[in-house]
Amino acid sequence: MSEELTPLATVKPERQGGANQLLIDLGPIVTYVIAFNILQRIDAVKENAVYIATGIFIAATLAAIAYCKIKQGRIPPVLVVTGVIVVAFGSLTIALHDPTFVQIKPTFTYLFYVTAILFSLAIRQNVWKLLFGHAFDLPDRIWTILALRWSAFFLFQAGLNEIIRNTQTFEFWLNSRPFVVFPLTILFAVLNTPIVLKHQRDPETPQAPDQA
Repeated sequence: MSEELTPLATVKPERQGGANQLLIDLGPIVTYVIAFNILQRIDAVKENAVYIATGIFIAATLAAIAYCKIKQGRIPPVLVVTGVIVVAFGSLTIALHDPTFVQIKPTFTYLFYVTAILFSLAIRQNVWKLLFGHAFDLPDRIWTILALRWSAFFLFQAGLNEIIRNTQTFEFWLNSRPFVVFPLTILFAVLNTPIVLKHQRDPETPQAPDQA
């Protein structure tokens, strides 16, 4: 998810991108953090460090998308959504010279995911299964459990982002992305790994439909 780590990335199915996918997920935001911390220490550009770094963030996100297209032949839907939101909020940050827009981008992204997950469940089209069904073969009941768990986690992340951005400096907020937000996401993914591994069905073994 570019800035938001792909939720099932810590589980290693045969068809996942492994280290490459992790690089795609983390690369743009890590680049953003490094660029900002370097630029704000250069007197000539210190006042515009946020906006220059945001431009670099947009470029890094687009590069990740292009890499996926070239190397994998496809762009994951989650990365497409992230790319659109990064470009939109990043461009507003630069055009209006207001870092608030890039700070609320994660909140908007998380709430978008929550809405998409819950809406998909309401119409009986589990978006979680649509996104990750190519990599995991799980009963529908387990897909629903995972979708609900992640929607709750994304809601928590949205709240956490709002608390940090409203109570801390921009520098603290930005540096918290790789050192607080990502570790929490990885931890949550690890905590959900047992249920995925327990119910993962062997594609070579016939299974009764949707029996958990």
